[in-house]
Amino acid sequence: MLLTKAEIRFAMLGGAASLAGVVGFVGVAIFALFPSSGASILTAVFEPYVLRVLRFTLLQALLSTLLSIAFAIPVAQALARQQHFPGRIWIVRLMAVPMGLPVLIGALGLIGIWGRHGIMNAVLLSLGVAEPVSIYGLSGILLAHVFFNMPLACRLMLAALERVPAEYWLMASGLGMRRRSVFRFVEWPVLRSVIPGIAGLIFMLCATSFTLVLTMGGGPAATTVEVAIYQSLRFDFDPGRAVALSLLQIVLTAVILGALSILPAPRDEGITAGKAVRRADGEQPGARLMDGTVLLLATLFLVLPLMSVVFAGLRSDLMKLSRESIFWQSAATSFAISISAAVLALLISIMLVRARRAVLLRRTGAAGAGAFFAAMGGASSLVLLVPPIVLATGWFLALRSFSDASAAAPLLIVAINALMSLPFVMRVVEPAFIVHKRRTQKLAASLGVTGWVQLRLIDMPALFKPMLMAFSFAMALSLGDLGAVALFGSDSFVTLPWLVYSRMGSYRTNDADGLALILGIVCLLLTIAGTMGPVRREVALHG
Repeated sequence: MLLTKAEIRFAMLGGAASLAGVVGFVGVAIFALFPSSGASILTAVFEPYVLRVLRFTLLQALLSTLLSIAFAIPVAQALARQQHFPGRIWIVRLMAVPMGLPVLIGALGLIGIWGRHGIMNAVLLSLGVAEPVSIYGLSGILLAHVFFNMPLACRLMLAALERVPAEYWLMASGLGMRRRSVFRFVEWPVLRSVIPGIAGLIFMLCATSFTLVLTMGGGPAATTVEVAIYQSLRFDFDPGRAVALSLLQIVLTAVILGALSILPAPRDEGITAGKAVRRADGEQPGARLMDGTVLLLATLFLVLPLMSVVFAGLRSDLMKLSRESIFWQSAATSFAISISAAVLALLISIMLVRARRAVLLRRTGAAGAGAFFAAMGGASSLVLLVPPIVLATGWFLALRSFSDASAAAPLLIVAINALMSLPFVMRVVEPAFIVHKRRTQKLAASLGVTGWVQLRLIDMPALFKPMLMAFSFAMALSLGDLGAVALFGSDSFVTLPWLVYSRMGSYRTNDADGLALILGIVCLLLTIAGTMGPVRREVALHG
């Protein structure tokens, strides 16, 4: 026993308190969604409008998933074949940028390229095409979802292809396989094993998309369930419909998560001697030209919107924006919320991780210990079942009966953003914490080092890097979020994303571009800060 009974008891009490807090916060929101009459919910669910919104939600998620997967396959193949392509490492890194980019900024960049006055329409007009391409509606939603999700799918597929043993490629080369045969007998079996999981993840992200649909939707004909919840409360003030839509969203996410849980795990590709990979199918001039073209198009698809944000932001009057009191007010609010949310997420994750380790170290068959261990692990994923806009709706309905819900908006948004980032924080902190304790706990126990001294001299130096990474990413995620703020935003409560969206809605696009550039730079710096410093071996392997 490397922990005393008091330490185990303290750790488990902290985990229980964190679990109770998370479950209680989510539970209150869900409970508030149930009005006194269940019949009214059933009636609202089967309204033509609600059914139309559900059909569109599923349709756009399905089409977005298919397009993201279809475009990711040739890009992943080209990256896997061309191991020495100039700038390959930067293309791979570029694939990670949309995943860390605030959604609202990505939407602005896409509008700058594909919008009515964007580059693509200017080119089409110069070619004599009078009717401009519209980015709003279903086409804009699909384009935006592909922009954010194709890179994710590509990175996951590339990782799978890079796990294929070098002997497979050597055998394919020895048999003189052409590209079609290589795809059929080597690449496709590998991709087929990972595509269901990737597709399920992307479908989940698209079905619960809020900011992109709010920005690019273009009206009632292109509205998802989450956006309809927001519209029902913010504009129509129809709590009954909002409740029905919220419960429908919970059922939808539960079904998707259930389907994801039964998907087969990617199979092992076989034993390898660790030889360097040599892809003969990518060495011919024709193959290099084709792969180079694919990579160039993919790079332009991702880079042009980002460049549009930068250039548009630099053209705006940044000095004028910096003199506006609303800018500093929104910046202070955003930083206060994001720092508080990141600290809260980090504290909850640490308490849950310590409690889970204490359960493992008890080594007793106490009734409920396994369930307690699993419940603490699942607490971080509750936000996947109950999305932020549903949590905000539930708490809005719960508080409006007692007081002004807007007065509690900052605290609610801090809690919602903390839960939103908790899955990521847990996945960064727990492996690093477990590995560190496994390597140092015996030595610390033999030396009698405990408490504050152990934390200061042993734990913090080793865990500082993963904790900084988790904190910075949680802060960046909260800083760029519009979901929960959209329901409570007002003239007296403004965050940077809400200010950007408000300026877009009032056609002050120059101001929106400048604010988006500032927000993007801050989020980028936070992302870089999370990856700075020397990487310890245990963090690199498990963090």
